[in-house]
Amino acid sequence: MWETKSMGPASCWGLRTSASWCSSTLLFSSLLFLLFASPACGIYCDEDDCYDLLGVSQNANASQIKKAYYKLSLKYHPDKNPDPDSRKLFVKIANAYEILKDEAMREQYDYAIAHPEEIFYNTARYYHAYYGHKTDPRAVLLGLLFVVSALQYLNQRTRYTQAINMIKKTPAYKNRLRALQLERTGQIVNKKKGSRQMDKNVEEDLSNELELHIQGTAKPSLWNLLAVQFILLPYTLGKILLWKICWFWKYNIKKDPITWDDACYLTQTCLKVPRNAWSDIDESTKKDLILKHLWEKENLKSYLTEMRKGSKRRR
Repeated sequence: MWETKSMGPASCWGLRTSASWCSSTLLFSSLLFLLFASPACGIYCDEDDCYDLLGVSQNANASQIKKAYYKLSLKYHPDKNPDPDSRKLFVKIANAYEILKDEAMREQYDYAIAHPEEIFYNTARYYHAYYGHKTDPRAVLLGLLFVVSALQYLNQRTRYTQAINMIKKTPAYKNRLRALQLERTGQIVNKKKGSRQMDKNVEEDLSNELELHIQGTAKPSLWNLLAVQFILLPYTLGKILLWKICWFWKYNIKKDPITWDDACYLTQTCLKVPRNAWSDIDESTKKDLILKHLWEKENLKSYLTEMRKGSKRRR
């Protein structure tokens, strides 16, 4: 006996959602097909045939096409023929001649006529041939770079603004504002007044004086944008190369003792500590870490082993 199970509301809803999604996909595909369903050769001379517009056969050579165009231009040129319809016809004739006089464009047009089913391929070839030589790749690259940089800046600004707004709603932030207000005024704030909302102008002035360090979200800066970094890339590479040469000369050749700043850099790099997090560490802890010489592999290995053992004991 076959065992049948009744379908619950969730299953029915899932089926209805799948059916709705499938119908939407089919509708979009149908619209897309109708959009490109016209013959690909139609994008060259609209509904007309380029050869028919010039009155030549598809096997006509370049000389025959040129003669046919000059003959038709004398007949339908707006300066020669005042008929309003002649102007529209002359534009079509000139467009057909521009397509057929170019060997590469004519080859693409003949291919589109012979293979009308390859709609997307023929359309892509047409627009690439028509706009490709008119667009400088360097301008496209720079434009794309600036667009990405603009989106990058907007994203950073949005994330930073959202983080600031979240922090301003916390009691700790409001307590810091009240403490700063007390420090500026030198007066004792009444509990009832302190419970009230602070004046917006005063709150804005005080918030500008507070330095908020948000972990994982930095204040948006133009120097961090991709476009600016790309422009400054030669300077950055030269600076890094000069720094490496000076480091090699100072510590590998002259054998000078490591300075405090360089020791901080080596320790921070070995422990993979971000710069902001390293600046928040107190000086005594920094000194203890630097004295361990963690940039040496054996010292780093033993230090990490001790840290793992200590974490296991605390558990």
